[in-house]
Amino acid sequence: MTRPWDDHYRAEETPWDSGRPEPLFEQAIASAVLPKSRLLEIGCGTGANARLFSHAGYDVVAVDLSPTAIEKARSHPEADGIEFVVRDVMADGLPAGPFDAVIDRGCFHTFQEADEQHRFAALVAGALRVGGCWLSLIGSTEGPAREVGPPRRSARDVILAIEPELELIELRADHFSREDRPAVWWCLSRKRAVPAQPSTRH
Repeated sequence: MTRPWDDHYRAEETPWDSGRPEPLFEQAIASAVLPKSRLLEIGCGTGANARLFSHAGYDVVAVDLSPTAIEKARSHPEADGIEFVVRDVMADGLPAGPFDAVIDRGCFHTFQEADEQHRFAALVAGALRVGGCWLSLIGSTEGPAREVGPPRRSARDVILAIEPELELIELRADHFSREDRPAVWWCLSRKRAVPAQPSTRH
């Protein structure tokens, strides 16, 4: 799975990675929705969002499956203090936790099958401390039809993936910062102390 992504970074064909921080993450920092301590970014690319959170006072670990992306992230002059790691999280798991917060911009939506989506969410939950939060930016089914851009996932896909380990705090529609502004879900969830109980039947 590593090679196609790495080929894109080598060719500098990465519309999802502009080299600039994601404004929705800037909003998250301004509104203090994530606990400020140890933070993991999954799919960090060349590190713009990792640097954003590091500058805001988070202790950041950032992973990506592309060695080229991580090499570029490590070589940035403002990379000091950030731990950048090459890792295919679905194959190798996440770095050792616990983390107080996890972020991803467009990782969840790369998984097409429900079992993959749930497995990814379960990995995130396993890396979080109880009460820790995950902010995921996910290409959504909202907005007009389009031929290019991030994969689309429904609100139902998201909810089914995060339960029972994670509690939904906020799911709202917004837009990615790309020029074409594709629709995105802002999904903020929290690690539960007790798993969600099954839906009741009478």
